[in-house]
Amino acid sequence: MKKLLYVAAVLVFFVVLCGYTPAGAAGERGTIYLAQQTEESAEEQSEPPQGEDVDEAETEGEYDDDEYDDEYDDDDEYADEDDVELIPDPFIEMNTGLYHFNDKMYFWVLKPVSRGYGFIIPEELRVAVRNVFYNIRFPVRFINCLLQGKVRKSGYEFGQFFINSTAGFAGLANVAANYPKLQPSAEDLGQTFAVWGFDNGAYLTLPFFGPSSLRDGLGRLGDTFLDPIWWLFDEIWVSLGIRAGETVNDVSLRIGEYEALKEAAIDPYVMIRNAYVQNRNKLIAE
Repeated sequence: MKKLLYVAAVLVFFVVLCGYTPAGAAGERGTIYLAQQTEESAEEQSEPPQGEDVDEAETEGEYDDDEYDDEYDDDDEYADEDDVELIPDPFIEMNTGLYHFNDKMYFWVLKPVSRGYGFIIPEELRVAVRNVFYNIRFPVRFINCLLQGKVRKSGYEFGQFFINSTAGFAGLANVAANYPKLQPSAEDLGQTFAVWGFDNGAYLTLPFFGPSSLRDGLGRLGDTFLDPIWWLFDEIWVSLGIRAGETVNDVSLRIGEYEALKEAAIDPYVMIRNAYVQNRNKLIAE
């Protein structure tokens, strides 16, 4: 009963938060282009530094043999605005603030804890723990495959679960990965909503959980009812504690990835938002 009240409260939060769009939010500021740059950043990159003369004789032909010359010429995936995915970001001030909150939590708490955890627990054991959590969430993937009409893929999910639960010793080893059609996948209710025709809705940055959208946030909430970690324990704090431990385990296996992406980005918030939308579109299309 407590968990149902908790879910209801979170659901009301989403509805109240995203049901109202501020005036003008869907206009120039509320709609973003993937991989966009600010005009100032573009100008800074295109203009040569003041006080320096460019020697045309020196630069002419300098990049003629550059192996990357043709990479962004005619096939630039962002060259045509008509092909660019759009997502409204009417709550950009709140989202930016929550992004900075999550960023601080990562560097101040999650990364140090995960690094210490990684020093104590061998990598092989951490990979096995990740495999177990993936195997446990079989119902989430299986049911969403059925809801999306992916009957064949639901069979693959069942086969993967059966093999890993038996030959893989309750999921400790991902034995099913030896079969090409039984590779790990990600299916959730957010993708199901997309297949049913629902748009992303407003872009959201969730505290602790990171980038999301109204559609995927509601989907995440619905998936909790299919997650065995949620309904196997009566106390919500036990479920949350297990989820926190899973997060620490996962982060310990990929420390450095977020830092590398952040360093390569002109605007980390825009980069994360764009990467999230692109990744979700890829998963939905699979």
